[in-house]
Amino acid sequence: MSKDVDLSVGWLDAVGFDDKGLVTAIAQDHETKRVLMVAWMTREALSETAETGFATYFSRSRGKLWRKGEESGHRQKVHSLRLDCDGDVIVLMVSQEGGMACHTGRESCFFYELQHGAAEAPHWVAVDPVLKDPSLIYKKS
Repeated sequence: MSKDVDLSVGWLDAVGFDDKGLVTAIAQDHETKRVLMVAWMTREALSETAETGFATYFSRSRGKLWRKGEESGHRQKVHSLRLDCDGDVIVLMVSQEGGMACHTGRESCFFYELQHGAAEAPHWVAVDPVLKDPSLIYKKS
């Protein structure tokens, strides 16, 4: 049986960060409810997000805070933050600036759909269009 979130502690202390200091963060469009992306947050990233009203994550590959849109301009305005019943997942209800959350130039990172027919094995198909060529979004200076 899972434990309930302890709401008697400070709001950040109620979050169940893992042994690496991370918590799963799901960004969801606040109007359409579509899941845009999944990332990770540290205590500092979550605190900054709450303070600024814009999504800040932790990049595991770069080992540092990642302010969504710092390179692409596609920031996420946060409307609300929700904590799950176990305290180990955050949902950010956001407005996605530029209409693209994914580094591939798509609205959502969840653009592959499992498809199969009677004569074919299941396979993943990209079903969402690229809205902007990523090479035009992430220009190296």
